[in-house]
Amino acid sequence: MSKCFLHPTPDQVTLHNLDGANTLKFPDAGGHAGLAAGGQLASKHISRPLGAVALGLSIGAPAAAEQSAQTAAPVLLHTAGSARAALAEIADRFAAERKLEVKIVSGPAGALRERIEQGERAQVFASASMSHPEQLAAAGMSAPAVLFARNQICALTAPHIDTTPDKLLDTLLSDQVRLGVSTPKRDPLGDYTLQLFEKADAVQPGARARLEAKAQRLTGAPDSAVPPAGRNAYGWHVENGRADVFLTYCTNALQARKEVPALRIVAVPDALAVAADYGLTVLRGAPEAAWDLAMYILSPYGQAVLERYGFIAVTKVQK
Repeated sequence: MSKCFLHPTPDQVTLHNLDGANTLKFPDAGGHAGLAAGGQLASKHISRPLGAVALGLSIGAPAAAEQSAQTAAPVLLHTAGSARAALAEIADRFAAERKLEVKIVSGPAGALRERIEQGERAQVFASASMSHPEQLAAAGMSAPAVLFARNQICALTAPHIDTTPDKLLDTLLSDQVRLGVSTPKRDPLGDYTLQLFEKADAVQPGARARLEAKAQRLTGAPDSAVPPAGRNAYGWHVENGRADVFLTYCTNALQARKEVPALRIVAVPDALAVAADYGLTVLRGAPEAAWDLAMYILSPYGQAVLERYGFIAVTKVQK
């Protein structure tokens, strides 16, 4: 199985892959994330402009006089559903420290962006991709988008599915396996899944067309079935037999297995791997408290919380 450990440094994120066993280890109480097992070590470096993080969030901050008229109103945080739990914990501590309220709105990032474009009031927007906040910035509706976390794609499987990273593509292509995915364009997870299908085509010509034809878009659309309150949508779909395998974020898979321990998580092999970059922006006209919340998400505390939930921290200070 393939093992990945991610060690962010001030100038880059280092990804270590070890090939050997076939199971995953996710964060324990200490917040250590990784894909488990042993084998030969290889590393990749993903550069990131940390200067842009601070610069992007400093541009356009409102004057103190404007802030004084808005202090009583709650800070509005629009977040991708996959980041809601982690950002809610961060927002709760921020609100307690600042003695104010943070109102959270969550959903597929593409759908949230459309609502903001159509006039829904928003202040801080945390997306599961860079493209949606970048579109708001390009339209002059927000400050430049910055990277605040990374995620990875995993396969969440039913207990009866016996597969490994090396066999995963054959499993996905099997006529006997029901494949669940999210809706492209409205949900970045669906877009990342299409990228995975494109990579599959390079491994096995014709795989993309076959995967797109069989994939069931079970989440992310306006008419998608809604799980019971408090349930992870991906685990709920697999548990109830709508999908044998669901391609989802590794953080989502972790939450699903907490609810249904019998579910399995399988790492995506390097040949199919897709990195998910999460983007953050602050809307024009937002109060100073909104900018403070954005910086709090990027702070060492905020990054530690994200890492504990299985995300890859991008501004973690190396000690």
